[in-house]
Amino acid sequence: MWQQHPIPEAPVPISLGPRPRILVVKLAGLGDLLLATPALRALRARYPTARIDALVTTEAAPLLRDAPLVDHIFRVEKYAYDAPAQVARHPERLARLIQPLAALRHERYDALLLPHHLTLRFGRLKYRALLAAVGARVTVGLDNGWGDFLDLRVPDRGFGARHEAEYALDVVAAIDATLPLGARGLRMADLGWEEGFTSREERPVLQQAKTPRIALHPGGGTYSLARRWPAARFAEVAATLHREMGAACVLVGGAEERALHAEILDRLDHPSWGKSVAGATDPRALAHVLAGCALFIGNDSLPMHLATAMGLPVVAVFGPSNARAWGPYSPDAPERAAIVRRSDLACSPCFYRGHALGTPQGCPPRPCLTELSAQPVLAAARRLLRRSGIAVPPAG
Repeated sequence: MWQQHPIPEAPVPISLGPRPRILVVKLAGLGDLLLATPALRALRARYPTARIDALVTTEAAPLLRDAPLVDHIFRVEKYAYDAPAQVARHPERLARLIQPLAALRHERYDALLLPHHLTLRFGRLKYRALLAAVGARVTVGLDNGWGDFLDLRVPDRGFGARHEAEYALDVVAAIDATLPLGARGLRMADLGWEEGFTSREERPVLQQAKTPRIALHPGGGTYSLARRWPAARFAEVAATLHREMGAACVLVGGAEERALHAEILDRLDHPSWGKSVAGATDPRALAHVLAGCALFIGNDSLPMHLATAMGLPVVAVFGPSNARAWGPYSPDAPERAAIVRRSDLACSPCFYRGHALGTPQGCPPRPCLTELSAQPVLAAARRLLRRSGIAVPPAG
């Protein structure tokens, strides 16, 4: 049976030649795939004539639909194979993998890149099988001591030792693809979208806006509801910012968050300055909503990462999840992002900690979020709005 080995040092980079065929495997959600786009940009810059393909989840594939960074997108229903019990109950699902894996093997890739942590035993088994099925000439990925099946092993020091976007950049650096300092942040252009959606019709001149529009995301996706800061605190933030500066608020999120939005609007007595656009889950549609906003406030989620990519000031509220790993990635303009979390709890983060999965649903009392007041979030919001040139009166 496989045994764990010491975490390696960074490998000596290799070059793939002028026209390599590269497959990047990122079987994760929309937010995680967005964090991998700087690495895709590095690949395209280093190998401009390469064939660069991506194997992603069906859910996340729309994010790269117009991206100039990839040539072809392969999709797989990854969540149907996430647990041994699922596979045991539905063995017919394995048969549905044969055709896409055969197509991948037919491409004869020079390199397969795996910017995934090898955290769970079943996950390691799946990735071993996937790499063996594709049969790339060189395999590259993160190694936390279980990556002996990889040819080039990139050190994985644990969740939060590096930001997830930086880990993806480390993986592509092993094949000599890097980005200079000052050019590593998330960019809308990587998605094939107009940079920032900054036309006069779509986005006002925010510095001249007398009543700034603020996006609030009180949800956090379906994977971990424990990431949600209490709805009452979001309502308090919205009411306070409206009272202080007349701010209008728009609640963003998926269709499954409509009830959460309704609760917040009920608390605010359904004001004319507040509305919900729950259900605008297509990433580009969501970006158009965010384009008219002066600030984003929300939980660990895709909207947070998308707002960061658009250059919006972002106040990110973190509880059980790892802010060092998944915080707003803005290395080229760190002043545009603020992370608000309880830093005085020894148990935080309890989700993706070290080399372990931890507890995605947190603990029942969740003091990291339930005891986090609105005041530090409001302080961060006022600070970022002032930096954007928006007049903010003294807190009342």
